[in-house]
Amino acid sequence: MTTTTAGADAHNLLTDNPELYEARFPDPERLAGRWTEDCLRRHGAGPRVLDLGCGTGRDAAHLHGAGREVTGADLSEAMLAHAREHHPGPEYVRADLHAFDLGRGVSDAVVCLDSALLYCHTNAQLDGFLSSCRRALVPGGLLVAEMRNGAYFIGRTDLLDAPTVGEFTWRGTTHRSTTTLTVDRTAQLLRRTRVWTADDGSAPVEQRSAWRLLFPQELRHLLGAHGFEVLELHDGPGPRTEPPWCEGHSPGRTADADRLHVVARRTEPAAPSTP
Repeated sequence: MTTTTAGADAHNLLTDNPELYEARFPDPERLAGRWTEDCLRRHGAGPRVLDLGCGTGRDAAHLHGAGREVTGADLSEAMLAHAREHHPGPEYVRADLHAFDLGRGVSDAVVCLDSALLYCHTNAQLDGFLSSCRRALVPGGLLVAEMRNGAYFIGRTDLLDAPTVGEFTWRGTTHRSTTTLTVDRTAQLLRRTRVWTADDGSAPVEQRSAWRLLFPQELRHLLGAHGFEVLELHDGPGPRTEPPWCEGHSPGRTADADRLHVVARRTEPAAPSTP
């Protein structure tokens, strides 16, 4: 899901250029889509899936290829246009995960991968997201989410001590990124500053974003308050863990590493009490 911290008119190098995004974050084996399909099958989800923050559409298209009726939703028009052209099959719509209404009971499962949920920075935005998911789901429908784990940063600084430098080549141009992470404890945010350079002579680009840091028990409480029963909550294996998930791997039982994986079921409304 595209987001910025500099207002609605701000740009993001990767999400404004979906082909560049896919070059930077390749997933040739569709690991994220396969992990998601495994979660849906294990918990008996129906065929209708809403992929929130679908990005370039790779995961949505994989789920479509597995026989599901998929709607991919994103805030970026560039991403949606790329998805329609390069990953056809699902229906793609523009929606803001902070609050959306695509209809009541229209989905058997809502999927939210790659920390998209963590672009809900405030409690009000989290409430809006979960309320919107509950409205979209049938009773018994699933919410499947994958994200950074706030608990990892308790007592650990390895991701904060020094910038991370990455490099990849796309269409003959070498792109380099220098990424610095800092923890804003007051706002409970992991803030990211990324400086892009390229060997084509273009000027450096600095971009800023942030993720909400959610802790496992906090997430359990939020889900329960919005009428979800947590079926799984663990740190791996998953599509972005090391080692990564593969078919046949069972969910873990700890929530200590840097990724968090959640499967929750929308519960039936409580029956009214009789006097």
